[in-house]
Order: sequence, then structure tokens, then C-alpha cells
Amino acid sequence: MRKEMGFFAMSARLFRIASTVKNKLIVSTLASIVGNASHLGLMGFGAMMVLSFAGKIEAGTPLTWGALMGVCAFLIMICRYTEGLVSHAAAYQLLADMRVKMYNTVRRLAPACLVDRQKGDILSIAVADIETIEFFFAHTIGPVFTVILLPLITLIIAGHVDRLFVWVLLPLYLIISVLLPYLSLRLGRDVGRRYRVQVGALKSSVLESVYGVRDIQIFGIGDMRKQDVLDKTKDINRSAHLLTMHRQLVTSAPTFFIYLARILIIAVASYLALSGRGDSAGVIVLSFIVSASFSSTQSLTMVVSSLLETYAAAERLFELEDTVPEVIEDEHPIELKKIEKIEFRNVTFGYNKESGPVLKNMDLTIRPEDKIGVVGESGIGKSTVIRLLLRFWEPTGGEILINDIPLKRYSLESLRDRIALLEQDTFIFSDTIAGNIAFGRPNASQAEIERAAARAGIHDFIMTLPEGYQTNMGELGGRLSGGEKQRIGIARVMLVDPDMLVMDEPTSSLDILNEKGLLKTLDDEYGDKMIMLVSHRPSTLTGCNRILRLENGRLTEREEAVAKPGAAI
Repeated sequence: MRKEMGFFAMSARLFRIASTVKNKLIVSTLASIVGNASHLGLMGFGAMMVLSFAGKIEAGTPLTWGALMGVCAFLIMICRYTEGLVSHAAAYQLLADMRVKMYNTVRRLAPACLVDRQKGDILSIAVADIETIEFFFAHTIGPVFTVILLPLITLIIAGHVDRLFVWVLLPLYLIISVLLPYLSLRLGRDVGRRYRVQVGALKSSVLESVYGVRDIQIFGIGDMRKQDVLDKTKDINRSAHLLTMHRQLVTSAPTFFIYLARILIIAVASYLALSGRGDSAGVIVLSFIVSASFSSTQSLTMVVSSLLETYAAAERLFELEDTVPEVIEDEHPIELKKIEKIEFRNVTFGYNKESGPVLKNMDLTIRPEDKIGVVGESGIGKSTVIRLLLRFWEPTGGEILINDIPLKRYSLESLRDRIALLEQDTFIFSDTIAGNIAFGRPNASQAEIERAAARAGIHDFIMTLPEGYQTNMGELGGRLSGGEKQRIGIARVMLVDPDMLVMDEPTSSLDILNEKGLLKTLDDEYGDKMIMLVSHRPSTLTGCNRILRLENGRLTEREEAVAKPGAAI
């Protein structure tokens, strides 16, 4: 279980992320400090102008103090604008970088480390949680430094009036600026995290309902799915209610200490007047300045009340980023240029300890021009062999070698360039048909795309569409049937032109005629390449020169199933 990250560690990590735009954040922080200091000046100079009109002070003139107030008001306006503009520009730049980094994290972890994560939850982290972290960069860094400097300036002024004011104000500043924010974050952390997790769960449920709407309608479970959304919404509302109560408590508690400070200033001023040490003009100016400083300091509590969700969102993001991948690329990987031989040597693998090994001491050698068919019962581990070959997972025992070199020595990019995989379910992106076929080779020419489609037996269908290859498929390929999607996937694989084709149930959605066409294409176009076919349909394996049956975690070769000369493939 991942160790919980403390507030200081999490803040330090967020500051490290922010260091890439430190120049912008320095500008916004200085603007925040100058703007809030100008607020102190506005109140202090205002008090001096009133005292000057009343003849209580000799220094300056009402016009001078009024002009200084005008300067302060102008600085407040300029600094507020600058702070907001620059801090948000920095924050949005950081959010873009964080989303790119998260995308790379998901790529690095997929698929092994994401099996137990819902897609909607990952989407929630990528969009909502990272958006929530924007509050830290845009609204927290400036106030943190301001809340340190403003009380310090006020205490220096208070010391010039009388040191007794310092000893009265210092504990109140510490309570409002340090103690209350710390307690707020500590006590509300669990609620904030629970709220973000529940939002992710709700998004997952809604996403599943949208993607599975046809099955929901077919099986008449709309009311059940609706109830699931309602239940999750109620959970969110309960957490949101607790967050609201916490926020109101956090924002109202400092009010007591602010008014207490004003009362104590009057009390200290009265005591000093009775003792003959009073400076009425200084006390009046100080009271104005203290009022302004506390209003700025109180803004930190507003920030803290929103940091609960921010830290909860950051914790979820960091938890994903810190997940150790199942497959780690070699520090100095070598490039796989051409596959001459593949060898599974005493390979053992299990997804978890509870279910036991799927493969046990499996041996297999694949050579050029081998056409291998793999059969076996559902769930026996046929697809696992493919996933290990592509390094989606690592063997728990034994090793896989390509050209007598351990698989882990090769770069993942070059490995997956040389071995193309077509799974049973082909994912269709929200793009044109041409873009979907060229997914593995974005720079492919239109002629190459059309040739791959023709070899996959879908060119004629594409040409019947109003926009042909430029027809947009819509999200998840909603315009295509299962068989059409699979043929798009076959065309995508053929365009890549790898050394080895690995197909997991490639004809499950094809009729007999299209299946024969695909097998003939493999025979005509890929006769000199390695091919591995995993299928339950005997007709799909016709022509394979080696048929392997997976039983009890081991592969056994069936000599009697070897294809006869002249058969397809």
C-alpha cells in the first residue's frame, strides 16, 4: 500500500513542478506582495490624511497624503491585474505540462498497472483533478508569501508605536496564518480525498453507461444504471456537504481573532494612555494598518478551504505517477532491426499469487516463415503468450529471447515496430477512416492506405461512403459494425508491415467469405513472415504449418494438424 504523502512533502512537490515557470510566478508573487502592501499604505496614508486635517500631526499635508493614497490605489489595481494574468498564464502552462506527463505515465504503466483502474477514474484525474490543482499555482503561491511579509511589515510599524502592540499581535497572526490553516488541512484531508474519489467513481459509471447504452437498452437495465448514478451522486453530495461545513468553519473562525485583535489594540492603547506612554496618532494609524493586514491575512483561510480538494486531487495524480510499472525499459536499450528467431525458454507467468500461474515452464521456438496456430480453452492463457511477447507483462520465471538476446534488452518502441498485434476488439478513434488505418504509420501515403484496405477486404465498402476515406468514424467508431471495425484493424496492421504478425481471434467478426479472403491475403503477402494466430475457429488455422495446443500452462505441438501443401497461408 502506498504511504500517504504529508502536506509539506506534497507542497514541496508542487513547488518543484512550479519551478519550470518560476519567472512568471515570481512576477505574480511580487505583484501580490506589492498590491497587498499598497492596501496597507492606502489605509495608513488615509489615517494620516484624517489626522492632518484634524491638526493632530505636523508632518505632510492632506494633499500629500491624498496623493499617496491615489498612488496606492493605482498600484492595487495594476498589481491585482498583473497577479491574476501572470499567475493564470503560468498555471495553465503547468496544467498542460502535467497532462502530457500523465499521458506518458499512462503509456508507461499500460496495460499491466491499469487493469484494476476504471477508465472513468483515469479520465477524472487527467481532466478534473489536474484542473483542480490549478488553484494551487494560480491562487496559493502569492498569498503564502504575502501572509509572511504583511504581518512582518505590520509588526515593524507596531514596534515603532510601542513594543507592547507587537506582543499582542504576534500570537494572533500565528493563530490566523499558521495554526488555523494547518488544522484545517489536517482535519479536512480525508473528506477532500473521499470527495475526489467519489467524483471519479461517478464519472466512470456515467462513462460506462454512455458507452454501453445499447446493451443497457437491450437488457432493459436502464433503471438499475440510473439508480447506480443516483447512489453515487448522493455519496458525493454527502461529502460535498461536509466540505461546505468545513469551509464555512475555516472562513468564519479567523473572524473572531480579527475582532479580538481590534479589541486588544484599543485595550493596549487605553493602557498606554493611562500610563502616559500613549501616542494617539500612532495608535490610530496602526489600527487602520492592522485592519488592512488582517483582511489580507484572512484571505489565506479562503485559500486553505479550497486546498482540501486541491491536495486531494494532487495526491491522486501523484499516486498514479509514482506507481512502479510492471515493465521497465533497459537504461541502454538496443534496437530490434529484424527478427530471425524467437524463443520462449522455461517461461512461467501468473497475473497474481492467488490465481496461480497461467503458464508453467513453457518452451517455444519460432523461426522465419513459421505460421503458428494456437488453440486451447477460453481463459487458458493463449492471449497471455502474446502479451508476454510484446512485453505488456514480464515473465515471473524463465525468459524470452529474440535473436538469442533477452527480450528486455530491446527498446519497447523497436520491439512493437517489428511485431504487430491485432486483437479481437479493434479500437476506432474519432478520426477519418484513412486516419484510423494509418494510425501505426501517420506518414503513409493515400495509395499505401488504400492498398492496405484492399488487402484487408474493406476498400470496396469504404468507397461506398459519401466521403470515402475521409469519412469521420465518430467516437468509438459508432458508424461501423463489429466486422468492419475488425477489418479496419487488419488494414492498420498490414500497413505497418512488421516482421511478425500476431493475431488474436482476427476473424471472429468475419463471415466465411471474408475469412477466406483474409487467409489468402496472408498467404500472398506475408508468406515470408512469422505469423501467430490465436483462434477458436479451425477454419482460421487452416494452412498453419504448426498447431500448438495450450494445456495446463504448457504448449504441445500437434503434428497431425500441420497444413498440407497448397493450403491457405
